[in-house]
Amino acid sequence: MSSWSEVEKQAPELAARARALFEAHRHKTIATLRADGAPRISGIECAFADGELTFGSMPAARKGADLRRDPRFALHSATYDPPENEAEWEGDAKVAGRAVLTSTPSDEADAYRADVTELVVTRLNDTATLLVVESWTPTGGVVRVERE
Repeated sequence: MSSWSEVEKQAPELAARARALFEAHRHKTIATLRADGAPRISGIECAFADGELTFGSMPAARKGADLRRDPRFALHSATYDPPENEAEWEGDAKVAGRAVLTSTPSDEADAYRADVTELVVTRLNDTATLLVVESWTPTGGVVRVERE
């Protein structure tokens, strides 16, 4: 299992870039798995606190039911169109992993912390001529790929 603080230790620059992208906007999207295995996309908010990436689900929400049944998720930062000068586009970030329930059944809502299995930041290079995809996994470390 990799907490957010472990990601920060193993990939500090990538983690800092991803965190800034997640914190730049309030609303994100999360993908969970329905009972039949089909994906479900939902709006969500997340926070970084005490070395953990955390998020929640309102009572009786379908995404909470999905996560209690199958904890796998993918979380995506807000995405927006690049400005006219594409070199100014900050990019976007994605985190995949398993949601670990931290609340109890008597709590008003489900609270989770992320067990991170993958982190990806996508952006443009400084001249806006290449797409740069940087990723991290606990076993593979940081990998950088540039594409035209």
